[in-house]
Amino acid sequence: MVPSDSPHPGDQAGDGTSGHRGEEAGTEPVPPGPPLELRPTYPVRTSRLLLRPLTEADTDALLEYRSLPEVCRYVPFVPMDRAAVAQRLAGAWARTEITAEGQGVILGMEVAETGRLVGDVNLYLHSREHRAAEVGWVLSPHHSGRGYATEAAHAILHLAFDDLKVHRVTARVDARNLASGRLAQRLGMRQEALLIENEWFKGGWSDEIDFALLESDWVSQHREPTATL
Repeated sequence: MVPSDSPHPGDQAGDGTSGHRGEEAGTEPVPPGPPLELRPTYPVRTSRLLLRPLTEADTDALLEYRSLPEVCRYVPFVPMDRAAVAQRLAGAWARTEITAEGQGVILGMEVAETGRLVGDVNLYLHSREHRAAEVGWVLSPHHSGRGYATEAAHAILHLAFDDLKVHRVTARVDARNLASGRLAQRLGMRQEALLIENEWFKGGWSDEIDFALLESDWVSQHREPTATL
């Protein structure tokens, strides 16, 4: 599973001492194109799912999987209790649109046929200048093996490329999380890097695999964009 609550710790702003390719940040003009803003019409429908903002009514369903140690093993958050879920619902999870760099949306995966929340998926805009975003997902283990996470993540990529108009989308996966690595590959993302012991993570050094997809890749895969699989 890739990060689902906030940009990866390694993506936080630094002190400006490591500018890209030795140049001052922000000196290049933003590439031409539409402004990077996302205001989806909810729910976002796929063949089996409704992707929509999380609400207080989802608290019990969120606790069913976000409280499990095995779900949290490879992602930045720790097992959540009711207070932690309530705090997120009132804070970062309340955002429903992206209008500026550093913002993101997290959407619940609701099975349309049953109305059951089975996981969540997210999209973050990291850079306007480089038109770069990151995706992540978390799925309840009680609903794994049915393709829900792939279906939801595919829809999020439609939002990223077709609506937000980014140039590049990445997914950062703990190397031990084989299931998420396979999911990224099913989405058509290429493995671009294997970072060895790049972070001290939950009591030990962890390896990270970086996957990415370019707008040109997406266009070649989807000649007629649609928000469903």
